[in-house]
Amino acid sequence: MSLIRNLLALIGLLALLAVGYAYVRVAPVLSEFDEGFVGVYQEFASRLLTTGDPGVAMMWAVPVEEGLSTDDVIASMKSLATGRELLFVGESPFYQQIKAITGEDYRYVNFLSFCDARVGKQMLEYRDQYSGFMPCRIALVEDKEGKLWLYSMNMDLMLHGGKRLPDDLMADATRVRDSMLAIMQGAAAGEF
Repeated sequence: MSLIRNLLALIGLLALLAVGYAYVRVAPVLSEFDEGFVGVYQEFASRLLTTGDPGVAMMWAVPVEEGLSTDDVIASMKSLATGRELLFVGESPFYQQIKAITGEDYRYVNFLSFCDARVGKQMLEYRDQYSGFMPCRIALVEDKEGKLWLYSMNMDLMLHGGKRLPDDLMADATRVRDSMLAIMQGAAAGEF
Protein backbone atom coordinates (compact mmCIF):
# COMPACT_ATOMS: atom_id res chain seq x y z
CA MET A 1 0.00 0.00 0.00
CA SER A 2 2.85 2.40 0.78
CA LEU A 3 4.35 1.67 -2.64
CA ILE A 4 1.12 2.80 -4.32
CA ARG A 5 0.94 5.90 -2.09
CA ASN A 6 4.55 6.81 -2.90
CA LEU A 7 3.98 6.22 -6.62
CA LEU A 8 0.89 8.47 -6.60
CA ALA A 9 2.82 11.13 -4.66
CA LEU A 10 5.60 10.98 -7.26
CA ILE A 11 3.05 11.31 -10.08
CA GLY A 12 1.48 14.28 -8.30
CA LEU A 13 4.87 15.95 -7.85
CA LEU A 14 5.74 15.44 -11.52
CA ALA A 15 2.35 16.87 -12.54
CA LEU A 16 2.91 19.96 -10.36
CA LEU A 17 6.38 20.45 -11.81
CA ALA A 18 4.99 20.15 -15.36
CA VAL A 19 2.25 22.72 -14.62
CA GLY A 20 4.79 25.07 -13.04
CA TYR A 21 7.15 24.73 -16.00
CA ALA A 22 4.32 25.34 -18.48
CA TYR A 23 3.20 28.39 -16.52
CA VAL A 24 6.68 29.89 -16.50
CA ARG A 25 7.06 29.29 -20.25
CA VAL A 26 3.53 30.27 -21.37
CA ALA A 27 2.58 33.11 -18.99
CA PRO A 28 4.88 35.71 -20.58
CA VAL A 29 3.49 34.94 -24.03
CA LEU A 30 -0.13 34.98 -22.87
CA SER A 31 0.34 38.33 -21.14
CA GLU A 32 0.69 39.91 -24.60
CA PHE A 33 -2.56 38.38 -25.85
CA ASP A 34 -5.82 40.30 -26.13
CA GLU A 35 -7.96 40.00 -23.02
CA GLY A 36 -10.82 38.59 -25.13
CA PHE A 37 -8.89 35.72 -26.67
CA VAL A 38 -10.11 33.06 -24.22
CA GLY A 39 -13.76 33.94 -24.88
CA VAL A 40 -13.27 34.01 -28.65
CA TYR A 41 -11.70 30.56 -28.67
CA GLN A 42 -14.28 29.19 -26.24
CA GLU A 43 -17.04 30.31 -28.61
CA PHE A 44 -15.15 28.88 -31.59
CA ALA A 45 -14.53 25.57 -29.79
CA SER A 46 -18.15 25.33 -28.71
CA ARG A 47 -19.39 25.88 -32.26
CA LEU A 48 -16.78 23.47 -33.61
CA LEU A 49 -17.79 20.76 -31.15
CA THR A 50 -21.47 21.34 -31.93
CA THR A 51 -21.11 21.30 -35.73
CA GLY A 52 -17.87 19.36 -36.25
CA ASP A 53 -16.98 21.86 -38.97
CA PRO A 54 -14.35 24.61 -38.58
CA GLY A 55 -15.79 26.50 -41.56
CA VAL A 56 -19.16 26.79 -39.83
CA ALA A 57 -17.53 27.63 -36.49
CA MET A 58 -15.69 30.67 -37.88
CA MET A 59 -18.60 32.26 -39.74
CA TRP A 60 -21.46 34.58 -38.87
CA ALA A 61 -24.79 33.44 -40.33
CA VAL A 62 -27.90 35.63 -40.50
CA PRO A 63 -31.17 34.34 -42.01
CA VAL A 64 -32.92 36.71 -44.41
CA GLU A 65 -36.57 37.46 -43.65
CA GLU A 66 -39.10 35.74 -45.87
CA GLY A 67 -40.39 37.86 -48.73
CA LEU A 68 -37.15 39.75 -49.38
CA SER A 69 -35.62 39.23 -52.81
CA THR A 70 -31.91 39.04 -53.56
CA ASP A 71 -32.17 42.50 -55.14
CA ASP A 72 -33.80 43.84 -51.95
CA VAL A 73 -31.02 42.43 -49.78
CA ILE A 74 -28.24 43.72 -52.04
CA ALA A 75 -29.77 47.21 -52.23
CA SER A 76 -30.12 47.20 -48.45
CA MET A 77 -26.51 46.13 -47.94
CA LYS A 78 -25.22 48.85 -50.26
CA SER A 79 -27.32 51.51 -48.54
CA LEU A 80 -26.35 50.40 -45.03
CA ALA A 81 -22.67 50.25 -46.03
CA THR A 82 -22.78 53.82 -47.35
CA GLY A 83 -24.34 54.99 -44.10
CA ARG A 84 -21.47 53.36 -42.22
CA GLU A 85 -18.77 54.80 -44.47
CA LEU A 86 -17.90 51.49 -46.10
CA LEU A 87 -17.45 51.40 -49.86
CA PHE A 88 -19.10 48.70 -51.97
CA VAL A 89 -16.10 47.54 -53.99
CA GLY A 90 -17.28 44.51 -55.88
CA GLU A 91 -19.61 41.66 -56.55
CA SER A 92 -18.91 38.11 -57.69
CA PRO A 93 -22.11 36.37 -58.80
CA PHE A 94 -20.91 32.80 -58.27
CA TYR A 95 -24.15 31.27 -59.51
CA GLN A 96 -23.56 32.91 -62.92
CA GLN A 97 -19.98 31.64 -63.05
CA ILE A 98 -21.22 28.09 -62.38
CA LYS A 99 -23.78 28.40 -65.17
CA ALA A 100 -21.15 29.75 -67.58
CA ILE A 101 -18.86 26.80 -66.86
CA THR A 102 -21.39 23.96 -66.60
CA GLY A 103 -24.30 25.27 -68.66
CA GLU A 104 -26.60 24.40 -65.75
CA ASP A 105 -28.57 26.73 -63.52
CA TYR A 106 -27.33 26.95 -59.95
CA ARG A 107 -28.90 28.29 -56.79
CA TYR A 108 -28.20 31.93 -55.95
CA VAL A 109 -24.75 32.51 -54.43
CA ASN A 110 -23.22 35.97 -54.64
CA PHE A 111 -20.19 37.44 -52.89
CA LEU A 112 -20.33 41.17 -52.11
CA SER A 113 -17.23 43.07 -51.04
CA PHE A 114 -16.99 46.16 -48.85
CA CYS A 115 -13.97 48.19 -47.79
CA ASP A 116 -12.77 51.03 -45.63
CA ALA A 117 -9.49 51.87 -47.37
CA ARG A 118 -8.14 53.82 -44.38
CA VAL A 119 -8.56 50.83 -42.08
CA GLY A 120 -7.21 48.53 -44.80
CA LYS A 121 -4.09 50.67 -44.99
CA GLN A 122 -3.68 50.49 -41.20
CA MET A 123 -4.02 46.71 -41.33
CA LEU A 124 -1.40 46.40 -44.05
CA GLU A 125 0.97 48.72 -42.21
CA TYR A 126 0.59 46.47 -39.17
CA ARG A 127 0.93 43.11 -40.95
CA ASP A 128 0.87 42.18 -44.66
CA GLN A 129 -0.91 38.89 -43.96
CA TYR A 130 -4.01 40.88 -42.96
CA SER A 131 -4.53 41.48 -46.68
CA GLY A 132 -6.23 38.07 -46.66
CA PHE A 133 -9.09 39.60 -44.66
CA MET A 134 -9.64 42.33 -47.25
CA PRO A 135 -11.96 43.41 -48.60
CA CYS A 136 -14.66 42.41 -46.14
CA ARG A 137 -17.05 40.00 -47.82
CA ILE A 138 -20.65 39.06 -47.26
CA ALA A 139 -22.05 36.07 -49.10
CA LEU A 140 -25.73 36.09 -50.04
CA VAL A 141 -26.63 32.41 -50.36
CA GLU A 142 -29.81 30.59 -51.26
CA ASP A 143 -29.63 27.33 -49.30
CA LYS A 144 -30.74 23.99 -50.71
CA GLU A 145 -34.28 24.58 -49.40
CA GLY A 146 -34.52 27.99 -51.12
CA LYS A 147 -34.02 30.16 -47.99
CA LEU A 148 -31.69 33.15 -48.23
CA TRP A 149 -28.81 33.59 -45.76
CA LEU A 150 -26.03 36.10 -45.24
CA TYR A 151 -22.61 34.74 -44.26
CA SER A 152 -19.37 36.47 -43.34
CA MET A 153 -16.20 35.60 -41.48
CA ASN A 154 -16.38 36.16 -37.73
CA MET A 155 -13.89 39.00 -37.40
CA ASP A 156 -13.56 38.47 -33.64
CA LEU A 157 -10.87 35.86 -34.30
CA MET A 158 -8.76 38.50 -36.04
CA LEU A 159 -9.45 41.17 -33.44
CA HIS A 160 -9.13 39.16 -30.23
CA GLY A 161 -7.59 35.82 -31.19
CA GLY A 162 -3.94 36.60 -30.46
CA LYS A 163 -1.64 39.38 -29.42
CA ARG A 164 -3.31 42.73 -28.74
CA LEU A 165 -3.63 44.97 -31.77
CA PRO A 166 -2.37 48.55 -31.50
CA ASP A 167 -5.07 50.74 -29.94
CA ASP A 168 -5.80 52.79 -33.07
CA LEU A 169 -6.05 49.71 -35.28
CA MET A 170 -8.21 47.91 -32.72
CA ALA A 171 -10.64 50.84 -32.53
CA ASP A 172 -10.96 51.18 -36.31
CA ALA A 173 -11.09 47.44 -37.00
CA THR A 174 -13.75 47.05 -34.31
CA ARG A 175 -15.80 49.76 -36.01
CA VAL A 176 -15.55 47.86 -39.32
CA ARG A 177 -16.47 44.61 -37.56
CA ASP A 178 -19.52 46.25 -35.96
CA SER A 179 -20.49 47.78 -39.31
CA MET A 180 -20.28 44.46 -41.12
CA LEU A 181 -22.46 42.75 -38.54
CA ALA A 182 -24.95 45.65 -38.59
CA ILE A 183 -25.09 45.52 -42.41
CA MET A 184 -25.84 41.79 -42.30
CA GLN A 185 -28.51 42.12 -39.63
CA GLY A 186 -30.09 45.19 -41.22
CA ALA A 187 -30.11 43.78 -44.75
CA ALA A 188 -31.58 40.49 -43.52
CA ALA A 189 -34.51 42.55 -42.23
CA GLY A 190 -34.73 44.74 -45.35
CA GLU A 191 -33.59 47.93 -43.63
CA PHE A 192 -32.21 50.94 -45.44
